[in-house]
Amino acid sequence: MKIDLNSDMGEGFGPYRLCDDEAMMKLVSSANIACGFHGGDPDTMGRMVRLAKLNGVGIGAHPGLPDRPGFGRREIPFPADELRQQMLYQLGALMAIAKAEGVTVSHISFHAAMGNMVNRDPVLADLMMDAIATVDAGLVIFVTHGSEIQQAARRARLKTLALFLADRAYDGGGKLVARGLAGAVIKDEAAVRARVRQFLLEGTVETIDGAVIAMPARSILVHSDTPGALELAGIVRGEIEATGAALAPAAELAD
Repeated sequence: MKIDLNSDMGEGFGPYRLCDDEAMMKLVSSANIACGFHGGDPDTMGRMVRLAKLNGVGIGAHPGLPDRPGFGRREIPFPADELRQQMLYQLGALMAIAKAEGVTVSHISFHAAMGNMVNRDPVLADLMMDAIATVDAGLVIFVTHGSEIQQAARRARLKTLALFLADRAYDGGGKLVARGLAGAVIKDEAAVRARVRQFLLEGTVETIDGAVIAMPARSILVHSDTPGALELAGIVRGEIEATGAALAPAAELAD
């Protein structure tokens, strides 16, 4: 079995960094690079692209809302077309930086509030996916299984790759538990190991209420802003290798 391990990266700016991006890039197979709105800046984006190229890691755009103080996690009621332009602006910037380094952007992973807003609105989801398909119909869209984004991507004939979030709790419907609730972010090493092993071997996950649900995904996401993110990524990669699975970038696994 092949599986992708990805992380949201380059989410600092200027002299500020959230994690050791250089070390993280050695662990993952795909990198979702912040594009300057919720985090990141042109210099950081260039550094991330060069690191990804050096380590043979797939390059993805990680667009978010223009909200540095809220880290892109606060919903702002922009009109649908303005959200579309914000996404295209960020994608285009990373594509230009990547092209200048002799590589290409292979996937898109929406950040936080922007992703939540798109996932809640099928009309907005179609607007976003149609725009992406117009720019590059070969881009892979990171999705949660059964989401509006996944369905809209398929309508736009875009490839998708479903995610499993190793450090986040799920409810009985397969949706992420809101970060503000107790137990939403999983930090315990043993718990993460058990969750990843269960996902890899059984294709299931235990919900926050103790139920077991199917988790049809081919990629594991580790948030770089989670405390101990580097150690967490190492644990996840160790479990992937222990089960005999092989790492592969998103572009190789999408359908």
